[in-house]
Amino acid sequence: MSGLDIFAWVVLIVLIFTVIGIFVFLAMLPGRIAKGRNHPQSEAVNVAGWLGALALGVFWPLALVWAFYVYPGQKLAIEPEGNAA
Repeated sequence: MSGLDIFAWVVLIVLIFTVIGIFVFLAMLPGRIAKGRNHPQSEAVNVAGWLGALALGVFWPLALVWAFYVYPGQKLAIEPEGNAA
């Protein structure tokens, strides 16, 4: 094995780990957003994010929108700017 072959294998392994890391980050994103915003169904949003990612992104955007949805009467963890008392 030459040095170029070893370099190619290292690049391939780094690329595979990077893709897996991005996949996991994106699958966790809706659940983390929902927990940070005190969403009443944050666990369901988390599961929907993972299932959406495993379905190759088909339902993942719906989980992301659901994570940002504000129910009537719900208090946010972070108040919008301009509402300081």
